[in-house]
Amino acid sequence: MRILLAEDDISLGETILAWLRLDQHAVDWVERGDSAQTALMTHHYDCVLLDRGLPGMSGDALLAQLRGSGNAVPVILITAFNALADRVEGLDLGADDYLVKPFELEEMSARIRAAVRRGASQVSNALAHAGIALNIETKQASLDGQPVALTAREYHVLHALLLRKNSIVARAQIEEALYGWGDEVESNAIEVYIHNLRKKFGADSIVTVRGLGYRLKNDDTQV
Repeated sequence: MRILLAEDDISLGETILAWLRLDQHAVDWVERGDSAQTALMTHHYDCVLLDRGLPGMSGDALLAQLRGSGNAVPVILITAFNALADRVEGLDLGADDYLVKPFELEEMSARIRAAVRRGASQVSNALAHAGIALNIETKQASLDGQPVALTAREYHVLHALLLRKNSIVARAQIEEALYGWGDEVESNAIEVYIHNLRKKFGADSIVTVRGLGYRLKNDDTQV
């Protein structure tokens, strides 16, 4: 998934960025609230980690603006403010969760997964369609119950397709899920990942919709 990190503490930002990339996420990191505002207007994110005390525009102001405009992207506030009143205020502004510094990185990852599940109305860590299953916590894939090994990039492509399993997924949507700022996007990379996934899940598992993008094959087991 693609995550926006808005944090002006350089040391903490670098730590979170490295951790999330190890956790196979594409991450964009900004140090100002107005920069986060611009990023949210121009990119799709699966989750936002938002410091409340940002320069340029506070995290509180940005969150209020997001919710006021109807943007329901999952937002986790990260802050040093630990008083009950602060936590209540943050949640009332529309935050999905609240992390008090310092926090454990493993807990942060679990809270991101939970926030994204709630936003997608999922009740478990599993995505499944037509015999293909993906556990978003363990990053494990399977076909008809048998494990299938995926690279990090293949995982992200399959995750994007499964999230929109009944829709056509545009190439640009897949690239948004794969690449953070500064990542080099190779011209034929998506085609390569789709080709590799077809080798692992079946030649007909992913359908190319010419000029539009890709979709998963129809699930004949659905009623």
